[in-house]
Amino acid sequence: MSGAGNDFILFDKKINAEIELNAQIINKICKRRIGIGADGVLLVEDGSESEYIVKYYNSDGTTGSLCANGARCAIKYAKESGRVSDQLFEFWVNGVSYSGQVLENDFVKFYLNSPKDLKRNFKMKAGGQLINASYINTGSPHVVIKIKDVLRDTKNLNSFYKDINEFPVFNLGREIRYSSDFAPEGTNVNFIDIVDGVIFIRTYERGVEDETLACGTGSVAAAIVSYYNEGLVPPVKLIPKSSAELFVDFKNSSENIAGLSLSGPAEITFKGELTI
Repeated sequence: MSGAGNDFILFDKKINAEIELNAQIINKICKRRIGIGADGVLLVEDGSESEYIVKYYNSDGTTGSLCANGARCAIKYAKESGRVSDQLFEFWVNGVSYSGQVLENDFVKFYLNSPKDLKRNFKMKAGGQLINASYINTGSPHVVIKIKDVLRDTKNLNSFYKDINEFPVFNLGREIRYSSDFAPEGTNVNFIDIVDGVIFIRTYERGVEDETLACGTGSVAAAIVSYYNEGLVPPVKLIPKSSAELFVDFKNSSENIAGLSLSGPAEITFKGELTI
């Protein structure tokens, strides 16, 4: 499945009742040259009282954090497999309750819980310079950095980046992801450029350990940070590397973000069989 370019291998325990996944298996099948290739794995099953349960694994086999695009794919699959209709429904992801629904034109809306640990406009050392950054946890930890706050040449104060397509996402993202500032868990890192009220975003994703074509919780983090720092008004439109369109909506009441949602495309790209 693909959620705005963020891709996942999905297993349904109703079909594969005896499936057992571990880090070695997940890592192998997510490798793009020797396996199916994916940013992560979704394992779905039916719980008691018609509950719909999703377990998400990063491509390295780790789990515990939220993947919003993965959740949107799971919502789409819940409808495709006949578990739910178009109506809003609740489900569980890695033991936490969420809700979502399938909209028109294959768009899927996922409602997130309120973010936490917002820290705005602090300086951190990376790339041989001090960079202005913000941090927020939207179910997964995220750093958000404007590309125009990063210098190409540390000796030239006018050499900031102007084109997000030329930005060194992997190198700088990896350095920040493993920075002692965020040890031991590490963080995801989002680089953004705001053009005419639209956020263009590229993300280095923890657990994938590379840039992804889209990151749902990262897009949500960027939208909230840009609301506070840049005055963007929700719903906020974002364009990730995949060039898909994502929309983040929320309400702010007394400094509390409520009704937080992520909407965008989600689709089944192919079905097949795999011997484990």
